[in-house]
Order: sequence, then structure tokens, then C-alpha cells
Amino acid sequence: MLNLKLFIMKNVILSKRQKQNMKGFFFSFLLISFSVLNAQTDTAVETYKEFSGIVVDENSGDALVFASLAIENTNISTVTNNDGKFLLKVPSNLENSNIVISFLGYKQKTVALSSLKKSKNKISLEPDVTELSEATINTFKNPKDLVEETFKRKASNNLNQQANMTAFYRETIKKRRRNVSLAEAIVNVYKQPYNSNRKDNMKLYKARKSTDYTKLDTVALKLQGGPFNALYVDMMKYPQYIFTSEMLQYYDFSYLPSTTINGKAVYIVKFAQNPNVVEPLFYGKLYIDAETLALNSAIYNLNVENKELTGSMFVKKKPRDIKVYPTKAAYRVDYREKNGKWYYGYSNVQITFKINKKRKLFNTTYSLSSEMAITDWEISDAKESLKFKERLKPSIIITDEASGFSDPEFWGAYNVIEPEKSIESAINKIKRQLKKAG
Repeated sequence: MLNLKLFIMKNVILSKRQKQNMKGFFFSFLLISFSVLNAQTDTAVETYKEFSGIVVDENSGDALVFASLAIENTNISTVTNNDGKFLLKVPSNLENSNIVISFLGYKQKTVALSSLKKSKNKISLEPDVTELSEATINTFKNPKDLVEETFKRKASNNLNQQANMTAFYRETIKKRRRNVSLAEAIVNVYKQPYNSNRKDNMKLYKARKSTDYTKLDTVALKLQGGPFNALYVDMMKYPQYIFTSEMLQYYDFSYLPSTTINGKAVYIVKFAQNPNVVEPLFYGKLYIDAETLALNSAIYNLNVENKELTGSMFVKKKPRDIKVYPTKAAYRVDYREKNGKWYYGYSNVQITFKINKKRKLFNTTYSLSSEMAITDWEISDAKESLKFKERLKPSIIITDEASGFSDPEFWGAYNVIEPEKSIESAINKIKRQLKKAG
């Protein structure tokens, strides 16, 4: 009789070190008590011009979410929000420059700033479909080989000089559809070379917040890690959290139809964890430049089918009578290119939780969102370093460091991501409450 054991694959269990690397990647949040808002003001003196509008598909008119907008021949940039809207602040000495708009699968467009109005601009992009040649496809018949080569080439494809970056960070916590916590910050990112094992550092420059704990029942939910949650999605800098050479064996890879980015052909590689792996891993898509094999973008999710395992990954501290588990964990990172080198440009993390409390008939849904966009940067002196006492700790809770939404000129000339409608209305409500209190 044939020995059937030869055809039964064992379940794969990750090593302790692999589990620790993965856990370091996830959101940690604290269920803690009430905290007090403090008002504070700050202003910027640099003169600038402000432009706002929306980026849409030329044919359908649909808004293009996370489209990139950059001032030509500079490192100044921003992205569109979930409504496709943008807000771009340009120093007065650059008002005669052009703005370059790009989006995955669309032709890049260049528009003169002088042709834009202050607000209600509508910029349309044309879809771009490019077929990869058979010769290009045959180079990597196995998509796993392509992914391995992409990570091997980060030393030549990615920025390998230390850079000082200015970034805008936003995090929101919602109970069902209502905002219960909103924080925004300008941070200085001290980005280390991609071929270096040194971790990036950050310094908090400005921050503001609102927290309404009256909507949180008897617990207050805070997000630990702040901008580090978004920064660690940079998988080319931090492959240990998802695609180490050890971890690749636990994934299945396949090709999807190709697309374009800025007129260049791009591989799309779909990945998902091998069904024999017990621990929850990721699934999603990688967008890889067909010529250089640089990673352009990654959009992926965590497998949250196992509630108990995924719940323990995210929760650091909670009351005993509460059960918490994620129902969605989505990630995105976009890279930008300058002079043949790719660097971290934007990322977001969106997590949805179910919270069950003993002796309560109904559970509660909370959603956490963390996003960060690099808005300007410059190459720095390799000897330049951030003082230890100025460094943000990866355990930071931004809402404990920020003030209220009291100053309309808080950001000055700094670029921010245009607020979505729900966030915008929340900010306006906060401002009205502060005026009444004054």
C-alpha cells in the first residue's frame, strides 16, 4: 500500500525570531484613561502660494486617490487624499515652476503653476496601458525570482545617502463612523541609506490633536508608535518585517497583467501566504519597474482569519474584560524616483478592530488610520546626526505630545495632506468649540 504520508505536507510554524520580526511591524495600541487637552500656538514666516483642487481620471471623472504631485526639479511634493483632493504650498520664489502629477497606470502630466487657480483646480490624467514584451517577461519566468532580485538590487536602485526629510503625518481613530481622536504632525525624518542596517530616526517639529473620550464608552484608545507605524511600512528599508530571504519561502507568487508608472512598464506580482503556514502573513501586490527592477509601490493586507493570533499581535495592553481582534489590516507604500534613485514617499496603514466587552450584548467597531507623506528632503552630511534626547521614541503616543486645533496658521508654509470631508468637519467643529470656550 502506498504510504500517504508522502503526500501530506506538514503545517509550517515560523521560528521565534521570525515571529518577533513580524510582531515589531504591527500597530500596538493602548487602552488607557482620560487625558487633558492643552492649547498652544506656533507660526511660520516663510511666504508661499497655496493651490488646491482634485485629480481625476480623464475618461470616467473618478477621483484618483494617492496621486503624487511634485514641483519640477525640486523635492517638494504631496499626495491626494481619499477624495482625490490635494493641497500644495509652493514657496513664492518657485511660483513660475511646473507641477508634475503621476499615478499608477496613468500617463504623467506636467502643468504650469501659473495656469492654476488658488482653489477648485481639476487636473485630469490619461490612462496608459503598456504590454510587456515576451523577452522582458521571459527574463523572470518565476515571479519569486523577480522579487528576490528586486530586494538584492536595493543598493543600486534606492537612495544610498543619508537624507533629512520633512514629512506630514496624520492619524485618526474612529468609533464606527465618528472621529474620536485626530492628530497631525510635522516630523523631521533622518533617513538612513537603504544599504545600511541603521534605523531611521525622527524628530517631532509640530503637532496638534483632538480627542473626544466621551464617544469611547468607558475606555480610551490611543495609538502607540505614531509616525513609526507608517515609516516601518517602507519594506525596502525594513524587509525584516515581511520579505526576508527566510520569509520568501512561505509565500506563493504569481504574475498579473502589467501596467505603467510615469510611462514606464511595470510588473505586477501577486503574493499570498502558502496555505500550509499556520501564522498569519500577508497578501497583496508588488509593483516593480520592468527595466531597473526597483519597487515602485506595494499594496497589501494581513491575513486576519485567525482572530486570536492577530489580536495578540496588535494589542499591547487592555482591560481583562475586553476582547480585541482585527477585522482588517491594510498597508500601502509608494516610492518616488529622482535621478535614477528611489526613496520612500508615502505610506498608510488602516486597521479595523472589533472590541467585545463582557456583559455587553453588542460589540464595537473601531478603525485606526496612520499615514505619512514626505513633502521635502535634501541630502545631508553623513556626519550629521540627531541628538539622542531629540529623537522620537518608537513607543511615542502623538496625542500625548500634541496641542489642540487652535491656531489656523499652525502649519504655515508646510505641505499637508488635504483633509477628507469627515476629518475637515471634525477640525472645524473643534475650532468652533475652542472659540466658544474662549
